[in-house]
Amino acid sequence: MNTIRIALAQINATVGDLSGNTDLIIDYIGRARDMAADIVAVPELAITGYPPEDLLLKPHFTRQNRLALDRVIEASRGLVVITGFVDTDGSDIYNAAAVISDRRLIDIYRKVFLPNYGVFDEARYFQSGVRAPVYQLKDARIGVNICEDIWNPGGPARAQALIGDAHLIVNISSSPYYAAKSHVRERMLCTRAEDNAVALAYCNLVGGQDELVFDGNSLVIDEDGLVIARGKTFEEDLLTADINIERVFSERLHDPRRRSERHSASNEQVEIIPIPTVESNSRQRPAIPARASAERGAERTMDEIYAALVVGARDYTRKNGFDKVYLGLSGGIDSALTAVIAADAIGPENVKAVFMPTKFSSTESARDAKALADNLGISLVTIPIEETFKDYLKMLAPSFDGAAEDVTEENLQARVRANILMALSNKFHGLVLSTGNKSELSVGYSTLYGDMVGGFNVLKDVFKTTVYLLAEYVNRRGNSPVIPEYIITRPPSAELRENQRDEDTLPPYAVLDAILKSYVERDLSAESIIAAGFDPETVKWVFRRVDAAEYKRRQSPPGIKITPRAFGRDRRMPITNKFHN
Repeated sequence: MNTIRIALAQINATVGDLSGNTDLIIDYIGRARDMAADIVAVPELAITGYPPEDLLLKPHFTRQNRLALDRVIEASRGLVVITGFVDTDGSDIYNAAAVISDRRLIDIYRKVFLPNYGVFDEARYFQSGVRAPVYQLKDARIGVNICEDIWNPGGPARAQALIGDAHLIVNISSSPYYAAKSHVRERMLCTRAEDNAVALAYCNLVGGQDELVFDGNSLVIDEDGLVIARGKTFEEDLLTADINIERVFSERLHDPRRRSERHSASNEQVEIIPIPTVESNSRQRPAIPARASAERGAERTMDEIYAALVVGARDYTRKNGFDKVYLGLSGGIDSALTAVIAADAIGPENVKAVFMPTKFSSTESARDAKALADNLGISLVTIPIEETFKDYLKMLAPSFDGAAEDVTEENLQARVRANILMALSNKFHGLVLSTGNKSELSVGYSTLYGDMVGGFNVLKDVFKTTVYLLAEYVNRRGNSPVIPEYIITRPPSAELRENQRDEDTLPPYAVLDAILKSYVERDLSAESIIAAGFDPETVKWVFRRVDAAEYKRRQSPPGIKITPRAFGRDRRMPITNKFHN
């Protein structure tokens, strides 16, 4: 057996949908069988969906997950199946991979390294595994491990390749996306393959789950650290590749360093577990479709970010039972980009936009909102709120007597609009999309129970400077621009008072975003950021505003993570907090 055919089922699982996820796994097992694969792998915790969070604290959830695994076992005729599920030994639970062959459960691998940083809380739920088994399938030896295990250079993969002589490492994963992470991940995986002189098959989850989105980008890498097959980005896929076992063995013979490393590591115990011969179809193997190399560069980055936002919006909407969305279309760039993403995610016929002008709304805003709606083919209704706003002021006049106008009156307008959007949502069962961006949410330039209202915020983790880049990217895609040019070029304004501009209140967005990335994503001190050349008063103002707005962000809707450190699951700061630097 000089060649082994591996199939990676890059599926879109839904947390808690044990039956639906199992049906999907079984479907892909059939597709892999049609490709005459020897092995098919599906992602980490594919049966439960990832991350299942506190569902894992329900014993009946774990029991039903194990019954679902029995269905997968029964469907495994003619090939080896590696699938993620939750294992239990009666006293604890494990993030595990079942190794199944021809309707028999051969072994269970338990994840060794449990990530407990950023968006991950696995130590809250799981016990760590301690084994690094290798499975003998005819002449091939295969190591299996899970996600974080491969990120650790001294982890199970090293023992499996060095001591267990594995020719192929199969890593099943549910690795969430952020911009450019796929490049970092690919570089790491290629290094692991080359350093260990082992072929590596990496199977990743795809799709949206609350704030997280998974990009797929599954990989098969040869023993020289070269990518030989790459899965699709943000799409379900069956990635198939042939691994030449003899080439892996030959590579090791030509590397004398491996002998000394193996000798020094000889005290490590790696169990070799045989897999009985699989009765497979005797027909000739079909050809594997050619795969194009991934593009690189700025355009590819925008393409990935945009795809992440579309997938995240689509899956959050549909997996939560909504078939349409509502949003306020102001004539500004944030609501315009949100509308474009929503139309791509669930279809323009399912996007309901509302323009809600006051006397402060410009004629250009009305013009551009209509032009955008026409370009996209989405529904647009106009509901003026000037009279309602005046009624609020009249009602509050006795209570406001003697107080000067300030941001309170601006916020009232935003809250009237929120009431209208939520009324439409209640009446017609649509999901309200809020349209604020990360720059605004960072410094509290938003109205609680106003423009922050909604069930989901597509741009929650998108800085304003990236909003502009995405808008320009959207306009380059088709034969003609979708977003009217004036929406992109006009000075940004909330239009809540006469001649208002964002920069009346905020630093220029290029400056603001640079400071925010240093503070929010890297936790640098004010002194460090000032030393990099930023104005001291501006830096201190940004720090104060970010810290003071924590209570607002706690009450904001979830949104899609696309940066290395998003608010919420990633960055968890106390609201009551006297430490300010």
